[in-house]
Amino acid sequence: MSNLAQYKDIALFLIKYGNSDIIKESGLATEFSIEEEKNATNDLDKEAFIKDFQKLGSTYVKLGQLLSTRPDLISEPYLSALRELQDNMEPFSYEEVEQLVQNELRVRISKAFNSFDQKPIGAASLGQVHLAELRNGTTVVVKIQRPGIRKKVIEELEAMESVSSFLENNTSLGKKYNLNQVFLQFKSTLLRELNYLKEAQNMDILHNNLKEFDRIVIPTSIPDYSTDKVLTMEFVKGQNISQINPLRKLDIDGEGLCEELFKAYLQQIVVDGFMHADPHPGNVHLTEDNRLALLDMGMVTYISEDLRKNYLKLILNISNNKVSEALNVLIEMSTASDEADEEQFKTSIAAIIQQTHEATVDQIDTGRMMFGLIQTAAECGYKLPLELSAVGKALMNIDLVAHTLAPDFEPNKSIQKNAMSLMNKIMIKELAPQNFFSTILESKELIEKMPQRLNTIMGNLANNELEIKLDAIDEKSLMKGFQKVANRITIGLIIAALLVASALMMKVETSFSLFGYPGIAMLSFILAITGGLSLVIGIFFKDEN
Repeated sequence: MSNLAQYKDIALFLIKYGNSDIIKESGLATEFSIEEEKNATNDLDKEAFIKDFQKLGSTYVKLGQLLSTRPDLISEPYLSALRELQDNMEPFSYEEVEQLVQNELRVRISKAFNSFDQKPIGAASLGQVHLAELRNGTTVVVKIQRPGIRKKVIEELEAMESVSSFLENNTSLGKKYNLNQVFLQFKSTLLRELNYLKEAQNMDILHNNLKEFDRIVIPTSIPDYSTDKVLTMEFVKGQNISQINPLRKLDIDGEGLCEELFKAYLQQIVVDGFMHADPHPGNVHLTEDNRLALLDMGMVTYISEDLRKNYLKLILNISNNKVSEALNVLIEMSTASDEADEEQFKTSIAAIIQQTHEATVDQIDTGRMMFGLIQTAAECGYKLPLELSAVGKALMNIDLVAHTLAPDFEPNKSIQKNAMSLMNKIMIKELAPQNFFSTILESKELIEKMPQRLNTIMGNLANNELEIKLDAIDEKSLMKGFQKVANRITIGLIIAALLVASALMMKVETSFSLFGYPGIAMLSFILAITGGLSLVIGIFFKDEN
């Protein structure tokens, strides 16, 4: 398909589904002699909408899935339709599979594997997966990239980038919603998804991050059998949770599994800053030993440190119905436009939070609430961080899993229950030795320069050359002030020395430990922090102005 044909298809699609204004304003309708359909209605035919989206191409399907996480850009019922957009395609032939695996692994399938199922167990727009057995008898899953897909995706991305850039530069809606920025985010995500080595890395990071969760399974990659186009991973035998029969549900601890899954996602969001972004029911399987396996690590989200902290404060305030505090956090997280309406924002957000607390257990959806916050913020002229949309979609999928396994599961109680353990993990992570490097450097600079500065001060005092400009000289107060300064400097030096000593002793193993770290080092650190806090409190509350 040529780029010109793609431009026309995009214009026709936007006009058909209610976005004709942006096309008319840009002049594309006149350029391609496109007329708006006379029989257009406000009722969305969801099935037709999904089919038309799929006809645009595999890259557009991926774009639709990304847009399903943007309630600030897309309104209902389009959002719900995009959430149902499935990335299913006809499989390509086994002959092509065999050729591609041989080219990538530099060995014939028959040499690399004991067995290799010719029929795939799943096929999507970017690739398909087959079951196989390694020479050592290990059962694995092999994911093979669809032949020629990279070239096709790059061509479609070029067309989409031209359209998004054109619309942003030539239409008011394009400027308002930063369409080209939205596209560039999508482009980066999709190009990463085309590199299976990146997915293997994501898989191994998540496996390591969540290893303490006994009921959560993350398959690991097989490096020797993986390239950027072929990904071989551990096979986890299980069943899609949406296909579990009622009798099987009686044998599992649904509440416990949901609690474990929800806690694991809270850790990914607020502690690790690295989250599996697509936990829809098809990617969550119940294993034979009644654990939950998370599959398909192609889509992940990185969450900044500031957003992690603000998100934890936000969900704690919401779960405890502290509306005012939640509003303050949301405003701090947001970027306000020139047309921002703060009063309307506060009123609307307060209503959403209140509705959450008045909802029955089966009506509580953390993901939908997050989407509601994002959409309301956008309507009131506030823009929340993009990562929050990915978090909202992930939580919405977790809600679906929870409703399937344990309809009575209460997310708010889980947040309150796990808040302290999350805070402990955050503190331990921040107290890690590698996070002390900047403190050590600053302390080293302080210690190096302090003697010279003290000598200068004392020399000036001895030679009667120290000049202090005062409105009125009170010798008694002046001497008290000097004594206080000297005491503060001495205390500061001791605190700095304790900090440096604790950081250096972190790697010295001892039988005595605190919080998993060497005990003497941690005691030195606690003494330094206590001394520092006492000094700060004395400065702010006891010093005379």
